[in-house]
Amino acid sequence: MGKVDIKKQQKKEALLNAAYDLFTTKGIHKTSISDIVEQAGMAKGTFYLYFSDKYDIRKKLITHKASQIFRKAMTDLKEEQTDNLEDCILFIVNHVIDQLDADKSLLNFISKNLSWGIFKSAMISKPADDEVDFYAFYIELFEASEKKYQNPEVLVYMIVEFVNATSHSSILYNEPVPIDELKPFMYESIRRMIRSMEM
Repeated sequence: MGKVDIKKQQKKEALLNAAYDLFTTKGIHKTSISDIVEQAGMAKGTFYLYFSDKYDIRKKLITHKASQIFRKAMTDLKEEQTDNLEDCILFIVNHVIDQLDADKSLLNFISKNLSWGIFKSAMISKPADDEVDFYAFYIELFEASEKKYQNPEVLVYMIVEFVNATSHSSILYNEPVPIDELKPFMYESIRRMIRSMEM
């Protein structure tokens, strides 16, 4: 990566960081593009080199933040050296939950804005240089598995929606129980989902 590319990446990163700070403190509806560029210390025209509007930056920010979470989980998974699909998926889920538990503002941002459409778009779109190719990684997990499964996309949809729905209140409000008490129930349910899709 040359100096020009590094500068572009730094500008984009500064805009993403400013948007994240503002979205998590003021909310997306009370944040303007002017607020974002002012906090990033850039001209408004620079914003439009990277994003079409504040909803575009939100979508890219979700992908960017999710990529950071998954990159850490995937890096740590490689050290585990397990080939079992269930164990790999549960390792990633556990890792993601622990990261969101440690950063509750990130959990709030992602869970408020995450939809299957955005998640799928992040999975199938070509990732930026600094982002994880979720879809390729996920497909590799299934292809490496000794067991075969019907419709891996439906399975990941169910797992994402299930984890998002059940962990949010548990992490933020300890409802119905704290997340560490909920995890065994969640993980058993995820194992059952995975097994129900075996061919």
